[in-house]
Amino acid sequence: MNTDPIADYLTRIRNASKAKHSITRVPYSRLKEDISKVLVEKNFLEKYEVKQAGDFKEIEITLKDWAIEPMSIKRVSKPGQRIYVKTKDIKAVKSGLGMLVLSTSKGIMTGEQARKNKLGGEAICEIY
Repeated sequence: MNTDPIADYLTRIRNASKAKHSITRVPYSRLKEDISKVLVEKNFLEKYEVKQAGDFKEIEITLKDWAIEPMSIKRVSKPGQRIYVKTKDIKAVKSGLGMLVLSTSKGIMTGEQARKNKLGGEAICEIY
């Protein structure tokens, strides 16, 4: 039983990146699809596709080539300790080289987009 599906999703991406795999698959959820969409928009992932795998859906994620260094992903908010940030408290990750992914009232977005829209929310993860 998986108690934190988002941490599992991020770990699968992190492990595939470290192992230099080009494709990884994760069980489907709408939140995972929304996070994948943000990561593709910001060029951290090549693409993603939702596919039917038997009775269940899964997300097939195609990773970018990380020739220099694998991508680093850190889960911020956890089921046992939710971390919420206000608009004024959203900071740049790695001096702007990375990004913060937030769950806001307007959906999943980057910290930069949330700051522009003057929204706060739950900090899901940092990626760089």
